[in-house]
This record gives sequence, C-alpha cells and structure tokens, in this order.
Amino acid sequence: MSKKRDIPVFSHPIIETHCHLDYLKEMPVADILAETERVNVERVITIAVAPDNLASVRQIATAHRNVFGTQGIHPHEAELFTDAVEADIREHAAALDKIVAIGEIGLDYYYDHADREVQRQVFARQLQIAADLDLPVVIHSRDADDDTIAILRDFENAVRRRGVIHSFTSGPGLARYAIDSGWCLGFNGIATFNKAENVRDIIAMTPLEHILLETDAPFLTPVPYRGRENAPFYIPFVAEKVAAVKGMSVEALLPIVHANSLRVFWPE
Repeated sequence: MSKKRDIPVFSHPIIETHCHLDYLKEMPVADILAETERVNVERVITIAVAPDNLASVRQIATAHRNVFGTQGIHPHEAELFTDAVEADIREHAAALDKIVAIGEIGLDYYYDHADREVQRQVFARQLQIAADLDLPVVIHSRDADDDTIAILRDFENAVRRRGVIHSFTSGPGLARYAIDSGWCLGFNGIATFNKAENVRDIIAMTPLEHILLETDAPFLTPVPYRGRENAPFYIPFVAEKVAAVKGMSVEALLPIVHANSLRVFWPE
C-alpha cells in the first residue's frame, strides 16, 4: 500500500460529479460533507442506481445545500425497471431542482447481471426520459462500446444536453465518438492505479474541455488511500493525476474542469 499523505487542498474549487453518498458507511453523511468542503469541493452529485435508492438520493440532495442528485437505473438493475419506476423517475426529475441529470444508466456486459437485451431497452427508455425532460445523462458503459455507440447514435438529435460517460475505462473508439458528439468523460481513482495505463492513455487524448472529475465513492479509492472506503474528499488526488497526465499544474486544470461541470449540469 502506498504511503499515506495529507489530502491536498487547492485554491480553485472542485465539483465532485459522481459518488454514492447513501452507500458510504464509515462516516455519517454530514461528516463526509464537512470534510469534503474542507478540501474545497464546493458541490457533490450523488447518483441513483436502483429503484430502492431513488428516494434516498432525493432525500440527501434536498437535505444538504451543496449536494445534488440524479434519477436513473443502473444496467445491473435493468430487470427491475418497470413502468412504475419510469413514472417515479420522470416525476421527480421534472419536479426537483436538486435533480440535475438522468443516471446512472447504460450497459454492462462485463458482469451481465441483467439480460443484455433488457439492458439495451432500459437504456433507450431512460435516454428518452432525458430527451423529454431536457436533462443531461450520466452513462455507465463497460465492455459494451459498440452497443453504447449504436444506442447513443439513435438519440443524437433527441438528447440535446449530452452529459458524461463516467468512470471511463472503455477503448479509444467510444472515447472518440463521445468527444466528437459533445459528451464529457469522467475520470476517477482508477487513473491513479498502477496498471491503469489504458485509462491514462484516454486522459491524454481527451481535450481538456471534455474532462470531468469524480470519485465513484465508495468504490475505486485513489492511491494513496486504496483499501479504505472511498469518499468525495479524496477527489484532489484524482485532480493531481489527471493534471500530471496532461502535463499541467492542478491549478491550471481545475478552472477548466469546473467550467465543464457547470456547463453539463448547471448551464446558464
């Protein structure tokens, strides 16, 4: 395990674009958010993934000034997507200002926890929600590059506000399609892992204006804290690694990715 060091605090604020606050167990949410604010993370987006946490995401987002949320069903849970779940997503995504995107939705052919055809149908149905409500999208894609591209192409005109392919670990083909189509790519602690050269290669090829920062907490804790539960306050380590790969200072990177986050989730 890498030698621990203090979490760096940068002068420019950071927006944490993807975590799961209701899944963190080691600290109360209020304490997590206090520590997150201490390291100059000014906003946090907590992500919905399943029918049984749509409401908890809404509750956390509405209870905390600097927390926002999404509504959507992860591909692992695609077989739980019903008309009633869709109605729930539509109702609250339309009604609540604190809900800023549809997600986390997409395809996962690595684990195959849900039938692939069901995943594709549910992905398309939720993209239609985003199109109807004019909201951006938070996408999960793993080992499903070709089908992800095919479905996104079907919605190129309908989904006017793009969004992000989060925790990007896919190949350069999906990266290039996403960038050329106006999507951002989200990078997290994986970028700090010793064997993640493929992810660093994608960071290197991604224009700065298409990069978002995230943790995906409680998962994917960055070096030097691997082995602990991840949390939004570790995002400065992600910023450091992305800046290093891009050959620039963190303070030069942060205003750009901050503007990207605002453009995607809070456009003027």
